[in-house]
Amino acid sequence: MSHTSGFGPDLAEVFGPSQRDGGPELVQLLTPEGERVHDLPPEFEQFDLDFSAEQLRGFYRDMVLTRRIDTEATALQRHGELGIWAQLLGQEAAQIGAGRALRPQDHVFPTYREHGVAWCRGLDPLRLLGLFRGVDQGSWDPEEFRFGLYTIVIGAQTLHATGYAMGMQRDGVVGTGDPDRDAAVVAHFGDGASSQGDVNEAFIFAASYNAPVVFFCQNNQWAISEPIERQTRIPLYQRALGFGFPGVRVDGNDVLATYAVTQAALQRAREGQGPTLVEAYTYRMGAHTTTDDPTRYRLSDDVEHWKLKDPIARLEVYLKRNGLAEGSFFDDIKDEADQLGATLREGCRAMPDPRPLAMFDHVYAEITEELAAQRDGFAAYLAQFEEA
Repeated sequence: MSHTSGFGPDLAEVFGPSQRDGGPELVQLLTPEGERVHDLPPEFEQFDLDFSAEQLRGFYRDMVLTRRIDTEATALQRHGELGIWAQLLGQEAAQIGAGRALRPQDHVFPTYREHGVAWCRGLDPLRLLGLFRGVDQGSWDPEEFRFGLYTIVIGAQTLHATGYAMGMQRDGVVGTGDPDRDAAVVAHFGDGASSQGDVNEAFIFAASYNAPVVFFCQNNQWAISEPIERQTRIPLYQRALGFGFPGVRVDGNDVLATYAVTQAALQRAREGQGPTLVEAYTYRMGAHTTTDDPTRYRLSDDVEHWKLKDPIARLEVYLKRNGLAEGSFFDDIKDEADQLGATLREGCRAMPDPRPLAMFDHVYAEITEELAAQRDGFAAYLAQFEEA
């Protein structure tokens, strides 16, 4: 790579056509045309896994149903049933690949967009809708599902994940050699969060303590309205080397490659070899959230370019071309998606409004005197309206 000054690479080269598609360092097992890739560079050969037809069909089903959750939730928000929704359109492969690479004992710290990972952890999607409808603040038990509550504060979950991973070390569930005991942590975040201090601090602590954490960055190339070239002068995965642990870039629209890379990173963490940064190179096909208008800051040509890389379409082509799924399979998945959509619409509208005083119930394990006074004062305020 040539330099135009003594201070770093030319941005036109760093983010030229090659980098816009992920660059030559991208781990890819399934091309956008649905062709299986086996001739990998030596450093990537470990990721060339064999997948059963059942696994492949499972990936397809997961991605289709995850996309249906997303489209239904978006429609519900447009109809006034949700206050807001964070879309994941185009990022299904990154989330399903990472989610299915987990073992039951692993723990996930999500942002507010990991609907596909939540699906993989067995979380009822209606619980996600409850949060965005405003009837609760996240109703699931993070310990039961090994899936933390959604984090709105950008990047904060990476510190939580690192601390949890360090706790695992002290609990003796890392590097024991027992596959049913050894555990790891995944911290999900986006390219925009990579500019936050919390994320960089998490990198420092994870490296210093060799914490069993996989930092999984879904680089969808837009931090709300800021493009990736405004955030970094090098590919994000290369930042890991500066902190002392490995990084790898994977085609985030390729569910096979994402699964293989995440599985390897998780196993490395479970064995006590420390953190890894996985950069899933993908694209946010929709808006940042339903309050965003991406047409104001990005070109429609870019969106059309990435539509050709659709993660679901490429796997569908591969399944059909290789006779791994019959037409009835795709019909059944479509019917299942339709039923899921109906369930979400009915379930969302049927959610009861929360009790106003419920906000005080779980602030502390034991309510404090000050909080009790606030609760009683608010109750007295509400009682005025009942009397009227």
